[in-house]
Amino acid sequence: MVIWIIGLSSSGKSKIAGLVYKKLKKKKTNTVWLDGDKVRKIYNDKLGHTLKDREKNAERISRLTKYFSDQNINVIASVLSNFPKWQNWNKKNIKNYKQVYLKVSLENLILRDKKNLYKKALKKKRKNVVGIDLKFHEPLNSDLIIDNNKKTKNFNKIVKKILNL
Repeated sequence: MVIWIIGLSSSGKSKIAGLVYKKLKKKKTNTVWLDGDKVRKIYNDKLGHTLKDREKNAERISRLTKYFSDQNINVIASVLSNFPKWQNWNKKNIKNYKQVYLKVSLENLILRDKKNLYKKALKKKRKNVVGIDLKFHEPLNSDLIIDNNKKTKNFNKIVKKILNL
């Protein structure tokens, strides 16, 4: 099983993916969690955030996910996943692939922005921020769309919805 959690920065991808991962690990499942930022670090963070670099990272994560999935290892991926090409590739090439989109308004993303990505981009002090100066391609054909605009402390309902896929 692959659960591919998509959303912009500060949408809650890592938080929710971590909770899903913990739930599956409690059940003694063979599961890995791939986080887009952490995968960048595995490769020595040599990629920037240009569209070209982002697409290279997207390809790496998709192919790594398939590699694990082909070995019957469950994968929870928390990724921005801004390339329809790779989302389609995943659907065609990865067995038991489930795509979850965390939909959050830009206004709420800016409020949650712990990394200050959006604030810096809006002040023109940072480039290549998806949702500001790089277009976000809202994912099509997701298996589950979660409106994550509300301030939530208990994510159990969201995790349950995802695991019920």
